[in-house]
Amino acid sequence: MIPISDRIQITSKPIINYWLIGINIAIFFWELQLELSGALGSFVNNWGIIPAQITAAIHNAIFINSAAWVVLAWRSLSLISALFIHASFSQILGNLIFLWVFGKTVENFLGHRRYLGLYLSAGILTGIIQVIAEPTLTVPLVGANSAIAAILGAYYIKFPQAKVYSVLPLLLIYIPTEIPVIFYLFWWFTQQVFYGIGSLNIPPSRANSPSLAYGLQIVAGVIGAAYIKIQK
Repeated sequence: MIPISDRIQITSKPIINYWLIGINIAIFFWELQLELSGALGSFVNNWGIIPAQITAAIHNAIFINSAAWVVLAWRSLSLISALFIHASFSQILGNLIFLWVFGKTVENFLGHRRYLGLYLSAGILTGIIQVIAEPTLTVPLVGANSAIAAILGAYYIKFPQAKVYSVLPLLLIYIPTEIPVIFYLFWWFTQQVFYGIGSLNIPPSRANSPSLAYGLQIVAGVIGAAYIKIQK
């Protein structure tokens, strides 16, 4: 199932959504270049969320050396930078399709600044939860999955009856149809299973831990729903 568009008319250009999509695409092309040069592993390990490194930085800053706060601040930047790094072709393609279709409508309702606030805050909060839940994990965590799950949660709360123009790939035939938005809440979680397809070569180990994937997507969806509820 591929979402294409919805029936909801927008009254302003979704500038932030365009920028988010553009930045994600630009960084992914950069990742492809780094993979060819053998430098991708270093890039992802520096800018992805690695819970063990953040946990160690917190411990050092509190108990060992106050200068370690600089390291902690640097590692904390990964809570944002990881939102713009993707580990596979399927991950970035799925994320950006959903961002394109649902993000523009949510941005139209929230406005540019509040929409950006939703995207970043959902990503940062779920990143913090990942660090707390798996403090010894050494695998880098990357992707905009949690931010987009929050956008889906916000979209459903605000537009629960919306119909989404979709394409159903049936062998080599593509059948256009309309699907209720609630279906895409379930489909979002289902397609996470396939995000390892077309994985990039990220040494020393592949990015992203599957253990918390579904739980964090639910948390992000709740964050998005709560965020939209408190907006006037």
